[in-house]
Amino acid sequence: MSSINFIGGEKGGVGKSVTARVLAQYFLDTGKVFTGFDTDRSHNSFTRFYPDFASPVVVDSFEGLDVIAEAFEVNPEQNVIVDLAAQTAAPLARWIKDSDLFEVLADLKIAVNFWHVIDEGKDSVNLLADLMESFGTAPNYIVVLNLGRGSDFSLMRSSTAMQNALACGARVIELPQLQDASMRKIDRQNASFWSAVHERSETDGLGMLERQRVKTWLRKAYSALDTLPL
Repeated sequence: MSSINFIGGEKGGVGKSVTARVLAQYFLDTGKVFTGFDTDRSHNSFTRFYPDFASPVVVDSFEGLDVIAEAFEVNPEQNVIVDLAAQTAAPLARWIKDSDLFEVLADLKIAVNFWHVIDEGKDSVNLLADLMESFGTAPNYIVVLNLGRGSDFSLMRSSTAMQNALACGARVIELPQLQDASMRKIDRQNASFWSAVHERSETDGLGMLERQRVKTWLRKAYSALDTLPL
C-alpha cells in the first residue's frame, strides 16, 4: 500500500523537518519510491537537503495543496512525504475536509499517516488533542518523541490526548538524538544524511568518528521506523 505522510506537530522547532529528512532517507535506503513536498517558505530545509525528491508547495490555496494529491496520479504506487511548517493545521484541515481527501485516498488504497513530532512541553499535548479532534479516526497517527528536543515525555505519555490516540491505534516511536555539532555540519553543507556519511567535504566535513555516530543514529532511527506499517 502507498502512503501519504504529513510530518507535523504545529509548533516550530520540534524537529518536523529532521523527521521528514530521516523518513526520506529511510525510503531511499529501503528502495521505496517517494515524492516530497516542503511547506516551509522561510527555510525550505526539506527541499534544500533532498532537492532531487522534494519541491516547495504553497498551503495558502487549495490549488497549491492539490499538487500533493496529484502526485498519485503521476505514480499511484509511490509514497508522499509532506513536511508541514508551523501553524499550517488550519488551511490543511480545510483542504482535506472540503476535498474529501480521506475518501479519495481510501478509494485509491493509499494510507494517510499523520506524524505528530513533539518536544516535552505541554503545547505538544494540546496540539495532539487538536489534531485528533480535527480528523478523528480517519487517518493513522504516529507520535514521534524527539529525544533531540527533550528527555522527559511523561506529560505526553500520561495525557488524555495520548490515551485517546492509542485507543485509535496510534503508534509511538522515539527519534534518537544526534550530537548538535554533527547536525550543524550536515546542515551547513546542505547535505542529505547519505551524503554526510559517505562523501567527505573539505569544508565542514564530518570526521571519521562523527560519520560513524551519524550512521549509528540513523540505524537507531531506522529501527524505530521498521516498527511502523510504512
